[in-house]
Amino acid sequence: MIVPTVITIFLLAVTFAEEFNDYDGYKVFRVQPSEEHHLKTLINILDNEDLDFWSPLRHDKHPVDVNVNPRGQSWFVNLLKNNSIDYEVLIDDVEKTVLEERSNQLSGLRSTKGEITFKKYHSHDEINAYLDKLEKNYPKLVSLETIGKSYEGRSLKLIKISTDSSAGKPVIFMDAGIHAREWIAPPVALYAIKELVENEANIHLLDKVDWHILPVVNPDGYEFSRTNTLNRFWRKTRSQGQTCKGVDANRNFDFHWAETGSSSRECLETYHGPRPFSELETQAVKEYILRIKDRVKLYLTLHSYGKMILYPWGYKYELPEDHEELQVLGDAVAESIRRVAGTKYAVGSVTSILLPGAGGSDDWAKGGAGIKFSYTVELPGGGSKGFDPPPTKITPVVTETWEGLKTFNDYIAKKYSN
Repeated sequence: MIVPTVITIFLLAVTFAEEFNDYDGYKVFRVQPSEEHHLKTLINILDNEDLDFWSPLRHDKHPVDVNVNPRGQSWFVNLLKNNSIDYEVLIDDVEKTVLEERSNQLSGLRSTKGEITFKKYHSHDEINAYLDKLEKNYPKLVSLETIGKSYEGRSLKLIKISTDSSAGKPVIFMDAGIHAREWIAPPVALYAIKELVENEANIHLLDKVDWHILPVVNPDGYEFSRTNTLNRFWRKTRSQGQTCKGVDANRNFDFHWAETGSSSRECLETYHGPRPFSELETQAVKEYILRIKDRVKLYLTLHSYGKMILYPWGYKYELPEDHEELQVLGDAVAESIRRVAGTKYAVGSVTSILLPGAGGSDDWAKGGAGIKFSYTVELPGGGSKGFDPPPTKITPVVTETWEGLKTFNDYIAKKYSN
């Protein structure tokens, strides 16, 4: 009989805890820092494993949502009270919310293969089937390229949309779904694809610009969060580490990698990985962009949540030399979105609004690949119901964001028209 070692038992326990993260007893607190020392108090507990910060800490004292493990709730509440930090319980029963969300998924609309709707969150297979159908139905406008495979072997399909692929027009590169749990990001990418390809009224947008779009950067994590209610809020990739799975792909890019705002601890949400570009998914993005970097004039990455339009730098507080132009464009995009339904986005450099975070794709796109215009778009969250908007709210988000994307398109077309 083989007796397991203490180390083996420990590793099994860690793996079990990671794979079966029951949300029974979890609560989400909406915390309102109003003083500088409140912000410092929260910064000091960012790496606490009982806490999961759903929304980022901001310099403007914006409320922050924190999902708290049952064992950490007493000390967390005491910490807030002792530091006179206001809070409310946003979600009293996280498990119930997750189960309701899952029930809505299962009872929602069924999709015909190759069709998408903006009344549900689609699987990665459904997304790829839609891309395949577009390539078949619009061969003069659409071409697909599998730019790599995920850790678990899923195809990273990128769609190229162009009225003349031989013309060498400026490229807008957009990706989504780098963080698994941010479900609202892929639908925004899909809506842009649908409007560019299937809506003839938008064909003029492609006169001077090509779009290259990767709807899901992290399909393994995305599918894991979709199909496993015990890990709905999984953020990372699914690569195997020494003690825990996954890397924060948005801390894995080789531009000031492993500096501020990321972690060397495998089990934390912001683990930057054992080395830059350790993840197959980030490697694929890097290699594709570098191959066409002379044509890429705008890099967009879609995240949630926070209603922010952010540009570099994320690794330091200094602004890039061209920050004034980046701000002007960001403001124009925010105004286009606001005009639809009144949704207001904050605009600024990452560190003018948030705490520093190094190793992000937006910083790498500008500082590593040399793409002048690089933005992270933090989409709206689900309000009091959870991380992402319910299916009924997908359409309002994607339609208003599309107006902002058109503003990006028009600016790049005009600036690089020659």
